[in-house]
Amino acid sequence: MSAVGAPASSAAGLMDRIYKHQRHIYDASRKFYLLGRDQLIEGLNPPAGGTVLEIGCGTGRNLIKIARRYPRAMCCGLDVSSEMLVTARASVARAGLQDRIGLAQADATDFDPQALFGRAGFDRIVISYALSMIPPWQAVVEEALRRLDKGGSVHIVDFGDQAGLPSGFKALLLRWLGLFHVTPRENLPATVRGLAEAAGAQCRLAAPFRGYAVHAVLTRG
Repeated sequence: MSAVGAPASSAAGLMDRIYKHQRHIYDASRKFYLLGRDQLIEGLNPPAGGTVLEIGCGTGRNLIKIARRYPRAMCCGLDVSSEMLVTARASVARAGLQDRIGLAQADATDFDPQALFGRAGFDRIVISYALSMIPPWQAVVEEALRRLDKGGSVHIVDFGDQAGLPSGFKALLLRWLGLFHVTPRENLPATVRGLAEAAGAQCRLAAPFRGYAVHAVLTRG
């Protein structure tokens, strides 16, 4: 299963510059502070023979785990960075999952799933720590909701407000994340809830790890 696309944008150029070298150590370094990804995967529960799309799939780490956890699901991933997709394709090949994971380069705010993956929508859409790197992040959520099949759900995990963590932790985290052009979205819970309501979807929110992360599930009836 394969798919390609080639968006020409400043966003793609920026991400390629950031990840040209970081992609080689991304998974080893991010596992310490991208918390909640595996819990999100455990809660996906796609229907048998269902489809899962990850927006901002990066190195393919999550997609490989999803494909292994749900062997009857077909998985797709898109990313704006061609550099990240080089690593993702190599990782998928090493895992022997080329027949179940399709990858494409595309802008998360405006993509055509039919052209990229040969399908109009998906049962599950995953957005893991990508919204904090995309300036027009609200448009990404809106696009994801548009691309859901009936009864499908969007599963989001990203940085929270750290309200339950020690004083000073948040300032240190923001300083660290700023080095990688990452900006946690303070209004993510309220905005996501509003976007879900506008799309006629239900919204469930949680703040795991004492508020370190936000976990949202938007379900289309």
